[in-house]
Amino acid sequence: MPLLTSDRPRSGLSRTILPLTLGLVMALSGLVAAIPASATDGGPHSARAVSTPLKFGDTGWRVRVLQSRLHQLGLHSEVITARFDAETRDGVRTFQARRHRSTTGVVDPLTWHKLVAKTLEPTRDALHNIYTPGPAILQIGEQGLGVRRLQARLEQVKHYSGDVSGLFDAKTVRSVRSFQRARKIPITGEVDRRTLDRLSELTRKPTKAELFNIEPQGPALDLRCLSGRAMCIDKTSRSLRWVVDGVVKTRYEVRFGSAELPTREGAFTLFRKSRDHVSGLYNTSMPFAMFFSGGQAVHYSPDFAATGYNGASHGCVNVRDYNGVRWLFDQVRLGDKVIVYRS
Repeated sequence: MPLLTSDRPRSGLSRTILPLTLGLVMALSGLVAAIPASATDGGPHSARAVSTPLKFGDTGWRVRVLQSRLHQLGLHSEVITARFDAETRDGVRTFQARRHRSTTGVVDPLTWHKLVAKTLEPTRDALHNIYTPGPAILQIGEQGLGVRRLQARLEQVKHYSGDVSGLFDAKTVRSVRSFQRARKIPITGEVDRRTLDRLSELTRKPTKAELFNIEPQGPALDLRCLSGRAMCIDKTSRSLRWVVDGVVKTRYEVRFGSAELPTREGAFTLFRKSRDHVSGLYNTSMPFAMFFSGGQAVHYSPDFAATGYNGASHGCVNVRDYNGVRWLFDQVRLGDKVIVYRS
């Protein structure tokens, strides 16, 4: 019976040609992989594996393509810079972590291959930061809380001035256009998702005082006092202001520790309340004590009420308004902020 083709013994020539052919194919494959990314509009080469790893500090076209692909996965901002910066490295690390790989932040051939498999070829517009406006979320003629938030945020970045009105008028259009021009996005005077996202990234949540034009009482509040609930204690004006969402609810005169026993400055958290506290260290009464740093607390001081600023505390914040501090004691909660600073 004749031998099947696959069973026929190979000739010496076949045994020689096959390895040479395989070697040639592998060499050609390596050559293709080593072709650098094209420097033209994304091009077909942008999807090829990188022969040289991309890492922090690199610049060039391949970094543009990398950033655009990371953006498609929500791992980079829409703005393409062609510079492998910290944002790019963090995006690469997150991508690697999601795939249970070593989070080196370096784009090796395997990382690049997986990134290309998960994304689309970047467009010319994406690579060159050319944007198309999206549907308007806010536009001229609208009014309400959303417009107030917009105006307050624009004011934070110096693109709006004056009272927050809640009306999307011609002044607001000019402010939006100014912001869009500065951020190099389509200048329409209308607020689309891109404009709103860029503005939110650059600003903080507006306070009630900012939204409704409520002027703060006394010297400027520390920025840390403008959100949430805070006892804002200013050593310069020797005042304590109880602030909720940026609105000053009440104000008290206070005194502080001496040079030898100073009141600590910084951001603290109220961790203990004691209505009828007595100091175990100094054996003195500390009514309505609200502790924020070790043994230092805000509390009523009969000595401060009697002698004023002629004396000093042992590091605590003394209040001389008995009824006022009693009211404050019932308002504050554990976990509220205590900010001690100089204006």
